[in-house]
Amino acid sequence: MKSATIQLEALTCPSCIQKIEGGIKGLEGVDQDAVKVLFNSSKVKVDFDADQVSIDEIEESINKLGYDVIKSKVK
Repeated sequence: MKSATIQLEALTCPSCIQKIEGGIKGLEGVDQDAVKVLFNSSKVKVDFDADQVSIDEIEESINKLGYDVIKSKVK
């Protein structure tokens, strides 16, 4: 299991949290209990199985929801 912190462009409303969490949690390989959107810092924290989903796929999912990814850090 890997952990990532994804920095986004500034989030503009609290409903963004639900939209992003819902989109990421729908991906196979993402630990649904370990997805957290931090509104004030515009960051997403997520744990995922790299054998099932890549950080690129997670970022692409976020982009498709209408949010811009600035950078990601994977541990």
